[in-house]
Amino acid sequence: MPPIDRMTPDYPADELVADYRLACLSRALDDRQLTLHKQGRSYFHIAGAGHEVLGVALARSLRPAYDWFFPYYRDLALVLALGVSPYEVLLAAVGSAEDPASGGRQMPHHFGNPGLHIVSQSSPTGSQCLPAVGCAEAGRYAAGRDLPGVGAHADELTYVSLGEGATSEGEFWESLNTACIERLPVVYLIADNGYAISVPVAEQAPAPISSLVAGFPQLEVRTVDGGDYAACRRAGEAAAGRARSGAGPVLLHATVTRPYSHSSSDSQTRYRAPADLAAELSRDPLSRLAAELASAGVLSPDEADRLRAEVHELVAAEAQKALGAARPTADSVLTHLFAMPSLPVPAEPPADGPALHLGEAIRATLGELMAGDERIRVFGEDVGDATDEALAEVDGMGGVFGSTQGLQRRFGRSRCFNTPLAEANIVGRAVGQAVRGLRPAPEIQFLDYIWPAMQQIRSEAATMRWRSNGAFAAPIVLRCFAGGYITGGSIWHSQSAEAIFTHTPGLLVAFPSRARDAVGLLRAAFRHDDPVLFFEHKHLLRQRYAMDPMPPPDYVLPFGLAACVRPGDHVTIVTWGAMVQRCLLAAASLAEEGIEAEVLDLRTLAPWDKEAVAASVRRTGRCLVAHEDVLTGGFGGEIAAFVADECFADLDAPVRRVGALDTWVGYDPVLERASLPSKDDVIAAARGLTSY
Repeated sequence: MPPIDRMTPDYPADELVADYRLACLSRALDDRQLTLHKQGRSYFHIAGAGHEVLGVALARSLRPAYDWFFPYYRDLALVLALGVSPYEVLLAAVGSAEDPASGGRQMPHHFGNPGLHIVSQSSPTGSQCLPAVGCAEAGRYAAGRDLPGVGAHADELTYVSLGEGATSEGEFWESLNTACIERLPVVYLIADNGYAISVPVAEQAPAPISSLVAGFPQLEVRTVDGGDYAACRRAGEAAAGRARSGAGPVLLHATVTRPYSHSSSDSQTRYRAPADLAAELSRDPLSRLAAELASAGVLSPDEADRLRAEVHELVAAEAQKALGAARPTADSVLTHLFAMPSLPVPAEPPADGPALHLGEAIRATLGELMAGDERIRVFGEDVGDATDEALAEVDGMGGVFGSTQGLQRRFGRSRCFNTPLAEANIVGRAVGQAVRGLRPAPEIQFLDYIWPAMQQIRSEAATMRWRSNGAFAAPIVLRCFAGGYITGGSIWHSQSAEAIFTHTPGLLVAFPSRARDAVGLLRAAFRHDDPVLFFEHKHLLRQRYAMDPMPPPDYVLPFGLAACVRPGDHVTIVTWGAMVQRCLLAAASLAEEGIEAEVLDLRTLAPWDKEAVAASVRRTGRCLVAHEDVLTGGFGGEIAAFVADECFADLDAPVRRVGALDTWVGYDPVLERASLPSKDDVIAAARGLTSY
């Protein structure tokens, strides 16, 4: 064991004793939670045992309510040192409604505390790294700016931790890329206990993580024995000092023990040899720290034993209190999905003035909103205009469809900027910025390539408000180009797939079909405090029939409000996006046959206007849902089910759907036309309904 006398000159005795007490408190909480689980009074547990000394030592260099924290589930000792109370930990363990981290919605040790700047933690391993980078970006951007609701300090840092197993996730590497490019004040802690559940580290990576990341420019890499209190304090001081200085990110690779199984659902005796487990126990950091303190004359063995007994009694008493705390009510499960703004229904905008294409209207609206709110930042692949050196000589890129052209030139690179070609990176950084109070507007160039970002969209952004019981929110406006009918788009530039996103609680979805609706909905999107997926259909961007004059600034279109774009009495056609025009053309042809079809443009799909659909169906007695996405599992099935359930007595015929064939869109125009729904498909379905 290293000599302890190196500890006492630098660290006051009262700090050493306090940290030992916190480490013991963390272990006592683990032990009590395991007991509660065995008694059936808690339902899951994942231990921080073995990580205690590392956590309390690092916390000495961190500033709660000043720095920002993205911990993981073994950071119990660290969050206790930051100010989370044992009672709060136990409230989470028993699933109490009074649990400040989630109100009983998340598993224990999924920490969250807005007052301490501990951002609500999700379960997917490694996914917290990208929001942490976005948080650090937001802090740098906001420092020195007077932004409403956004506080920042010039020397703040962002702490993010994960186990060595999670470093196999791509989001970890994407976050390092951006942290190094931008020299962000991020401190990464990799707590390496040698196992990802049962998989040993040798089967996960060809070398230790500190070796694998050694080639990243601007990244300082340090290794430390996570059971050596003094070494951990020195490492924490050095890491925090570098991050606060603006020199760039730091990665601490700490070796720690895992004396308890991965979780209460695991038994490590099934895959770890007895000798291995015995060696693990012999390296117990609490025993090691107690021996070091005794050697230094700071705390005698008897005093250490009394202290451990005291914290065990404290935890037992706090557990009894927690068991008596209020439990969630069944109806509360639906709260904190959204915080819908109250927006009046606007009058129809004037039809005079120069008409804009839908894409031009988007660009104009983004410029208008950015001019009025410095919290809005637009970023993604190719959204910037050009490098600073080339900007004076070129027109500027502004996205592959030109929807952001000129925004960088007008607002600067801090407001409109390019990102790496990495969709998870784009969305994850937006989550971190949104948590800080910014209004990020990331762009996904093609829906067809959004799938790497699904972890960030579904698990991070969409769950943020609900999982934190309303304590945190992620107000993101994620613009995404979608849809086919572009000739030559093939599989990779023609997907709609909106049903996948409407199936995600907590995510708002807009899909306008014309310029004025796009303007009104985009203005409304930035008034929401929750993530919005804003579809911009590629085929509609330059179509004359989708053009409108720019609506006045007060034209804000609430979500969940459909438009009757053609009245009729014989059949209701419910649609959205590029299918609106095809349904209008079909309705015109049907009118020549004496069939008057009413066409409803939903405009938003989450929420969608059930009342308008029901009112129309009550009048017409027939309903046809037409959408561009594939038929099986398409969002039209949800509408059809609603009409069948709620309007059955009003129906004179079955509800029918028109959608794409259950296949991919081909490159050749013959294949594209064969797979996507057409005007003729709508006509045939409507005829069948009216003759039923």
